[in-house]
Amino acid sequence: MALHETIEQTVTGLGYQLVDIERTGGGLLRVTIDQPYLPDAEEQFINAEDCEKVTRQLQFVLEVEGAAYSRLEVSSPGIDRPLRTEADFERFAGELVDITLKAAVGAAVAAGTGISASRKKFRGTLERSAAGWQIVWSEEPAAKPGQKVSKKRIPAPLQALGFTLDEILQARLAPVVDFKGRRPKSAPGTEL
Repeated sequence: MALHETIEQTVTGLGYQLVDIERTGGGLLRVTIDQPYLPDAEEQFINAEDCEKVTRQLQFVLEVEGAAYSRLEVSSPGIDRPLRTEADFERFAGELVDITLKAAVGAAVAAGTGISASRKKFRGTLERSAAGWQIVWSEEPAAKPGQKVSKKRIPAPLQALGFTLDEILQARLAPVVDFKGRRPKSAPGTEL
């Protein structure tokens, strides 16, 4: 059985979701886990006890399988969690994300939108669209702390870019640090 399948079977058997497996040249085996997504349940987070539980089980299983590694690291995905599967995109629809496209948007898409034709990276709100997925953002810079914003100022228009999962090189939750907890989902463009 392949290493990836062994790890995935072990992690899911313990009731967690496998997010990522990374092997480094120095023999480090890094496994990232998360709580499974339940649409109507309150969101739960990975804690140290969860990582310890998975680490102990993986050490046993990997020893039995004869897997070669020098150090095992099990962790949570963190605040900049990678999005890889359709289920990940469904789970985090409405959240602020960073995406990197495999290829630049090109002149045909960029024409008349104000988007650079060579642009690959975007930050905005992830939304479901008729053709798949889209990211919605505003080019307006965020107000600095303490800065007064005129009520008469006209906000920059929202822009949207549609994409499929095949066009994505990398997608992650945008790291939002808020010491009062993650804020509820808001309307597109209001969090920038």
